[in-house]
Amino acid sequence: MAVVEELLRKEEDGAISFGNHKLENKAKLEDFEYNGDLYKVKTYKTMTKLEKNGMFVYESVPGTSVIGFAEDEKGIRFIVEGDEDAQITVELAEDAEYEVFIAGESIGKMKTNLGGKLNISTQLAQAGEVEVKILK
Repeated sequence: MAVVEELLRKEEDGAISFGNHKLENKAKLEDFEYNGDLYKVKTYKTMTKLEKNGMFVYESVPGTSVIGFAEDEKGIRFIVEGDEDAQITVELAEDAEYEVFIAGESIGKMKTNLGGKLNISTQLAQAGEVEVKILK
């Protein structure tokens, strides 16, 4: 799988892809319009962050490349790629319970905090990329 060279792009299936975990220096792209929303991405090898309409959506430490990020009323789905294990934070509904799947395996149910944030760890060092699904 390749990094997202253009930092943020629309996919044919309606999802978006963003981030470039191979960059040595921080890069950002602002005011990327998609489906009536404005997106902003900041990315490089130590951090990747996505905002929609000025609100937090996704952050990883260290940086990751995210392919096919799609969100709906059921949750979010994406493939994440990185050179190192990553801590990922996503914004979901406040004080809600979600089942988290990593590489097709359920790691259990997790509850968002009052701000709607959910933190997960992904083991990317050996895998390179994994599919993540977070579903209500």
